[in-house]
Amino acid sequence: MRRLANLLFQVVLTAWAGCLWTIGYLVAPILFYTLDNRALAGQIAGSLFAVSGWASLAAGSYLALFLCIRQKRAWKTLALWLIVLMLILAAVSLFGIQPMMAQMKLDALPLDIMNSPLRDRFVAWHGISSSLYLLESCLALGLVLRMGWKWEP
Repeated sequence: MRRLANLLFQVVLTAWAGCLWTIGYLVAPILFYTLDNRALAGQIAGSLFAVSGWASLAAGSYLALFLCIRQKRAWKTLALWLIVLMLILAAVSLFGIQPMMAQMKLDALPLDIMNSPLRDRFVAWHGISSSLYLLESCLALGLVLRMGWKWEP
């Protein structure tokens, strides 16, 4: 049973990291490359990033809980702190930055956000959001590498 639990940990970790990497660095760029309508590409990408955020919260919560139950001093492990940091980044994006950017798009109506006076502010927040996503993706890589060498968390 312990081996099955460890394998489930690995699967959830892999799915979380894979979700981040696939949506952020494969699907979103392809959307902007293939669709002529950049606003539509942005809308679809935004929806995918929201789903990714919720998946991050679910996966990260499970992994953190797993480590806390499995290890007496989980709070001393690098793995737990990487997970917690990734959870914080996902929550900041999902509950802070994404709603703010969505509101800016609404405030810009009837203009497209990129043709409105809010453009510069939107671009700045998009850059912050992208940077946080990159950091979360890099932390995921570190966590996968860390846990890949060690079958038991």
